[in-house]
Amino acid sequence: MKPRRSKSAPRKVAKPQLEGPVPASPKLVQIEKPIYGGAFLAHVEGKAIFVPLTLPGEQAQVRITEDKRGYGKAEVAEIVTAAPERIAPACRHFGACGGCHYQHTGYEAQLAFKQAILRETFERGGVRVPDEISVLAGANESQSWAYRNRIRLAFDAKGKPGYRGRRSHTVIPIAECPIAAPLLVKAAESFADVARQLLPALRPTEISFFCDAAETSLLVSVFIATASKVRIDDLARALAEQIPALKGMELVAEGHGGEGNPAQLPRTVAQWGELSLAYRAAGFDYRVDHGAFFQVNRWLVDALVERVTTGQRGRLAWDLFAGVGLFARKLAANFAGVVAVESAPSATTALAENLRGTSGSAVRASTVDFLRRNSKAERPDLIVVDPPRTGLGTEITALLAEIAAPRLVYVSCDPATLARDLRALVATGYAMESLTLADLFPQTFHLESVVHLRRAC
Repeated sequence: MKPRRSKSAPRKVAKPQLEGPVPASPKLVQIEKPIYGGAFLAHVEGKAIFVPLTLPGEQAQVRITEDKRGYGKAEVAEIVTAAPERIAPACRHFGACGGCHYQHTGYEAQLAFKQAILRETFERGGVRVPDEISVLAGANESQSWAYRNRIRLAFDAKGKPGYRGRRSHTVIPIAECPIAAPLLVKAAESFADVARQLLPALRPTEISFFCDAAETSLLVSVFIATASKVRIDDLARALAEQIPALKGMELVAEGHGGEGNPAQLPRTVAQWGELSLAYRAAGFDYRVDHGAFFQVNRWLVDALVERVTTGQRGRLAWDLFAGVGLFARKLAANFAGVVAVESAPSATTALAENLRGTSGSAVRASTVDFLRRNSKAERPDLIVVDPPRTGLGTEITALLAEIAAPRLVYVSCDPATLARDLRALVATGYAMESLTLADLFPQTFHLESVVHLRRAC
């Protein structure tokens, strides 16, 4: 991280980089606090205004871009009074690119923002917050960079890869991405060059890169709008000459469908090389296939597994939304039986393989269907849930309350749906033992939480 500027030093604050036209009529506002989503709160004539790229304590001239009944959104025209915590962003694309939100301040301030947001979200959701929120973060500030093991890019009209813009779906071509593993950015640049030379008619819509923690193995998924008989062998071999870590590539037709035709599920139409890579984490080599979910922060995967599983032991554990078995594999060492439930086709084969030879077994089913079928079955000693951003929802929380496992660990990537689900679980007899903010997404507003619950009655 770049050092914080001295308070006595003159400060030249560059106007944040914007894209697209911004309406006129600037208004002077006082920035109050961070809010979930990456913006910061201000007020204009009593109305809440959400302003990105600012910091608490700053005064800024802003232009209103959206004026809703209960709130508004604005863009910065000028920082009038800068906060001492403001620093120069590390990435030249910050502001225009929609990927990062907090590069204009130091990592200590980012963690403080996220703790405040998590606490306020719980309080708004009617959930009592523990006196202490534990923080799981990198061993040093350098680990708030180059942490991503996966990126997904789109292509502009010239075939250059980039991220979607902060204020629109416009593709912002990138020359760097400091939060991604360097291999991924290098691979993106190489792919664009090779594809233009060998398959100029391919015209992919998006591309995904996934590597192991050591950047020694790489999988690439190339997305196209409709199914096409394209041989990618020559393209893959040419890319592998530049990126020796490349182990496998797939071409995926997303099948949006035309007028009057329903959209089809994405399907692989061509493959080259391996279907998976081995990802070393928590003392085990996990098989991870193309497109399968795996935790994105290569510096913190081990620590996250430890935070979820340490001290957990017993007769039977359920791992719901199990993915490729990141938690289930570790739990299998301390439970006589582990049932890992996953429905995504991209993960189920790897899940079964990762549990082979252990006390764990894989079940291919959605979590809600599994719970419906097993609500009267043998009660597990522990249930681990790691749902998508939508959370558990009403029926799953009700089924969990009916099953009444003595211990429950909830891993969440959205504080609002987490607070909603926790309120329901606490009302049915669970008590929160601990709350951890796991900062798996530095420089962005995204945050992970780990909640340990125990049945109180």
